Amino acid sequence: MIDEETARERVVSTADRLFYAHGVQAVGMDTVRTEAGVSLKRIYALFPSKDDLVLAVLRRRTHQWDTGVTGAVSRAGTPRDQVLAVFDFLAEWFLEDAFRGCAFINVFGELGGDSDRIAAAVREQKASFQRRVTELVHEAGCPGHLAPQLVLLAEGAQTTAAISRDPGTAAHARAAADTLIRHALGDFQGPGVSGT
Repeated sequence: MIDEETARERVVSTADRLFYAHGVQAVGMDTVRTEAGVSLKRIYALFPSKDDLVLAVLRRRTHQWDTGVTGAVSRAGTPRDQVLAVFDFLAEWFLEDAFRGCAFINVFGELGGDSDRIAAAVREQKASFQRRVTELVHEAGCPGHLAPQLVLLAEGAQTTAAISRDPGTAAHARAAADTLIRHALGDFQGPGVSGT
């Protein structure tokens, strides 16, 4: 018999893959049991309800998101490049075969109106991302109002890329972010303006 930690990881990773690919409501607990190779009794001992399993999946996704953003930022040079690295992270993610958009938005669309706990978990992840972007914007010497603008670009890019299946959406969002940053820092030159 597998230990509790292994069983939990197996169930959460399986549910994550299935929910992301097919939607939470389309995937029954019997399917999770079969795919994970963990008995239904054991699954319900670990996760008393399907909402509990969804919340565990969202915690896993939060960790993956935070790790991905942190990794991209750590590879960037200047503080300005670190802000733009968020969009580089998106560019890599959008190229993955399994990309289906933002898991948090997907789950909120399915369950956010019916589960206060799930809605709160999604809102916290989005707020956490905004706090991280706010930190990066501050470190780059940009005004605070830039952070929510960049977050909207990143969120919109995820949705647009999922619908259009165009990974190039990240590059467009990055170019728009770069324009906003340059404008905020006062080194923006609009069309027809040349430096002298």
